[in-house]
Amino acid sequence: MKIAVISDIHGNVLALEAVIADLKAEAPDLIVNLGDCVSGPLWPEETAAILREAGWPTVRGNHDRFVLEDPLEKLGPTDVFAAERLSQASIDWLQTTQPTIRLDDNIFLCHGTPDNDDRYLSEKVEGPKGHLPDEDTLLHELKGEKSPIVCCGHTHIPRLIQLQETGQIVLNPGSVGLPSYEDDHPLRHVMEAGSPHARYALMTNNSGAWNFQQKMLSYDWDAASRAALENGRPGWARALKHGFYGPLS
Repeated sequence: MKIAVISDIHGNVLALEAVIADLKAEAPDLIVNLGDCVSGPLWPEETAAILREAGWPTVRGNHDRFVLEDPLEKLGPTDVFAAERLSQASIDWLQTTQPTIRLDDNIFLCHGTPDNDDRYLSEKVEGPKGHLPDEDTLLHELKGEKSPIVCCGHTHIPRLIQLQETGQIVLNPGSVGLPSYEDDHPLRHVMEAGSPHARYALMTNNSGAWNFQQKMLSYDWDAASRAALENGRPGWARALKHGFYGPLS
């Protein structure tokens, strides 16, 4: 059994297309999507159209929820851009996404933590950048979720963490479409993957033992960066081109 885990596309259809091309070669038995599908100053409707057709089990990310539930005047510019460009068919599809998904007794899917789509599970923020959380923090954020494998997104940083106390594995595949960003929740910080590649992960069950592979793919990130700049988002343009958020040449 091979499962592909993708997350945080953020409307980057060029990165998504690169992942889909790679998935054809990998031929997984199942593809799951951990959310934050369309919000970004890029190609929200084009991204949603592909995802509608794909029909993958999809978790509702925090930005998906914002686009669906919040009035335009309360949305940030990233979500406004998406909300104003999505067709009714894409909005209807986004409504079908779920807060969490339990694939079976072994695998649980969420966007942030099991009970909060806007909290980090696989990162801890105590300063200007996120870092690997300690085991006590992870156990607290799991809120009693006992699945042997918990897949999460939201941080955009690839992680594979095995808990010593429970033996559980937390997998974050990283972001398909946005390798770095700045946020002010819970305090101002940046997340930086360090390169502009599109990311996803593979989980393969070999006679009961799970193996994991992180995939990092080239695509035309210069074109994605130009689109973000043309749409008035220089921070996104830097992030997409370099994988770092800071002002680089």
